[in-house]
Amino acid sequence: MKVSIDKELCTGCELCVISCPDIFEMDGDVAKVINEIVPPGAEESVQQAVDDCPTTAIKVE
Repeated sequence: MKVSIDKELCTGCELCVISCPDIFEMDGDVAKVINEIVPPGAEESVQQAVDDCPTTAIKVE
């Protein structure tokens, strides 16, 4: 599983950072991915971040 964030859509709500601090971090006013390849143990929390994102800025492949 790979994850990315569309910085144009991100509003900086930090929900993804709260859900998955090993995968996401804040970069100024928007979130960024710090670990593009999601480890097997983090897949559920990344999916929760995708589901919680109010702007659908988080994409998974």
